[in-house]
Amino acid sequence: MLTKRQFVQRLSATLAVPAAFSGCATPGSTEPLWTPRALTQPGEFTPGIEGPACDRDGNIYAVNFAKQQTIGKTRPDGRSEIFVTLPGTSTGNGIVFDRSGSMFIADYVGHNVLRVDMRTKAISVFAHNPQMNQPNDLAIALDGTLYASDPNWKDGTGQLWRIDRDGKTTRLATGMGTTNGIDVSPDGKHLYVNESVQRDLWVFDIAPDKSLANKRLLRKFEDHGFDGHRCDADGNLYIARYGEGVVAVVSPKGEIIRKVPVLGAKPSNVCFGGPDGRTVYVTEVEHTRLVAFRTDRPGLAWKRWHGPR
Repeated sequence: MLTKRQFVQRLSATLAVPAAFSGCATPGSTEPLWTPRALTQPGEFTPGIEGPACDRDGNIYAVNFAKQQTIGKTRPDGRSEIFVTLPGTSTGNGIVFDRSGSMFIADYVGHNVLRVDMRTKAISVFAHNPQMNQPNDLAIALDGTLYASDPNWKDGTGQLWRIDRDGKTTRLATGMGTTNGIDVSPDGKHLYVNESVQRDLWVFDIAPDKSLANKRLLRKFEDHGFDGHRCDADGNLYIARYGEGVVAVVSPKGEIIRKVPVLGAKPSNVCFGGPDGRTVYVTEVEHTRLVAFRTDRPGLAWKRWHGPR
């Protein structure tokens, strides 16, 4: 089966991007908005760099640091190390944290969602279903329900899954394109899903029984690919535009608010962190590194981390 990593390496549509920002500014509120800086050195990650997600202390976790099948831990100052190595042939893609601090990883090789105990670093299979193609990106609702995109890169198709808090898997949608980026709206009522090859951005209503309804096209893009995306606290989507070298900020109405260059043509995913939740971290494949920029609103995940529990 064609994997995501193999597929994206075949994409040829790229745009020139600006020269790298020096990164000399002190991380945090003193940085200018929308101005990218390199956080890690080129080559520290493999071309499978993805994820990413921040813990409550502001550390950034992304897959495939130094070698495949690892989860890397990067401190806000850019120092990185291997946090865990996944067992067997398991290889991670998307990462999310729940409000208790557990890490969940989409294991696209093993058809699993893995759970990591952050204190002991013990890794367990939280959910498994052989009918999954290769679970790709994860989203988490406020109640801990997980949603997974599940593309078949070879055939250009995809499906969606729900993973309940007990690990039970439910297939929510079939017959889609190459499902990739996925996130839940701030009010928990909508699920945003993009399709990489088809360049379509969809929104579903999340019904009271957690099924999906009323699928509708939020926006179609005419060029370049989609990869991961995340919501800010207002529900704007920050979408990694693989090939264009930008993170596109898209409103809940589907309007493009801005495009932020990310010092490389191949951003694969984003997350929010920093001291106030307004630092966006981008996994960038061309230079196999993390890039950061400041924004004007905190991320939804960060807001949930720091809200009442």
